[in-house]
Amino acid sequence: MHTIDMDLVEMTLDVMKYTIDRISNVTPEMGAPKKEDDLLKIVGQTITPEGIGGENAFKLFRDVLVKATVPIDHPRHLAFVPAAPTRAAIMFDLVTSASSIHGAYWMEGAGGIFCENQAMRWLVSLTGLPDGAFGVFTSGGTAANLSAMVAAREEWRARNSANVGVKALLLTSHGAHSSIQAMAKVIDADVVMIDCEEEYLTGRELQNAMDELEEKDRKRLFAVVATGGTTNAGIIDELHSIAEVCEKENIWFHVDCAYGGGALAATSVRHLFKGIERADSITIDPHKWLFSPYDCGAVIYKNLELAKNAHAQEGSYLEIFRDEGAQGFNPADYQIQLTRRVRGMPLWFSLAMHGTNKYRQAIERGIELAQIAARKIEERGNLELVRPPSLSVVLFRRKGWAAEHYREWTYKNHRGGFALVTPTKWKKETVSRFCFINPDTTEEDIDLILDTME
Repeated sequence: MHTIDMDLVEMTLDVMKYTIDRISNVTPEMGAPKKEDDLLKIVGQTITPEGIGGENAFKLFRDVLVKATVPIDHPRHLAFVPAAPTRAAIMFDLVTSASSIHGAYWMEGAGGIFCENQAMRWLVSLTGLPDGAFGVFTSGGTAANLSAMVAAREEWRARNSANVGVKALLLTSHGAHSSIQAMAKVIDADVVMIDCEEEYLTGRELQNAMDELEEKDRKRLFAVVATGGTTNAGIIDELHSIAEVCEKENIWFHVDCAYGGGALAATSVRHLFKGIERADSITIDPHKWLFSPYDCGAVIYKNLELAKNAHAQEGSYLEIFRDEGAQGFNPADYQIQLTRRVRGMPLWFSLAMHGTNKYRQAIERGIELAQIAARKIEERGNLELVRPPSLSVVLFRRKGWAAEHYREWTYKNHRGGFALVTPTKWKKETVSRFCFINPDTTEEDIDLILDTME
């Protein structure tokens, strides 16, 4: 046993050294994926009856496997919606795991849930929702959207017993995130996608879509999902006019801000979210633009009781958690998961360490980088903007390129360990896209990437 303990100590030191080196490295190596067969040839079978030993397994990870990944916080990772967790948040993610806190119920996880709730209060304050609004941390935007829609559907059914057993219907726009349709499949709801005259959904278009529904479908309508910053282009729906329609029609109003929610802290663009304070529920992903490690989403409700009515689980083994001696906030009552880690703790620690002003500055930097990139694109004769930048997203084209040119360019830069910038579709045209999250991305990084499009 003594030998095993010493091995564990040495292994811990190796892991901590790697972690310290990784946290302090602001420009990690840009890895590239390998085929599974190629990795197997290099690494071999790692799961064996006798085990290969911790030192050997860790060496394989450090020297081979991690190099077949793309670090999401690389300053030239501008694809999809990247992430840039603070060093403080990464460090405290280790503490979160090591502390082995079960975050479902206050009885077991009071101290950790207290930390999460401190961070959540700041998030709720950004939305402008009325007193009493609150939320919980989830595994990401999909789980948050799903939790919100389950709460919305159950409230719709509770309002009218005739709705019980009826397949529900929700409205959203074509700009909505793919998780909305995926979530609807899970809860067996239908989705009607609204065509928008402009690039964003308006209350007028929503009302027209409602009026065009057949009477039987109008009765099935239980929710509207608007977007506060589309993943593809950073576009924000006209939330205030959508809110007016939802209030008039007595329909649950959900705003998916998984990507754009961080911008609620930025004074330069906060006005674009006018009307979000009238939502019934909101999704925000701190692991996107609030500098948390994966995975950390959040769902916020105007009325917590409606969420509790939908999600609180009952069971003889759970009764103790609702005993007077265990009184406190139980996150499991407000979203789809029972077992959960306290994934909001790294955000809490980072906010506590740096302060909310630093967060605001870092988010504003992402918006500023998008504006800088747009100017640089306009200055180059071979490039042009597809549309003005929105939040931290820039869509642009290389004149004369077709879809295959963008793909070849993406793979060339990726294989070379230089950058990851991927194409997207805009009005059926293949174009290129920047998404700025990392405040460590420099103007030189932008120039170097654009230079590769010559």
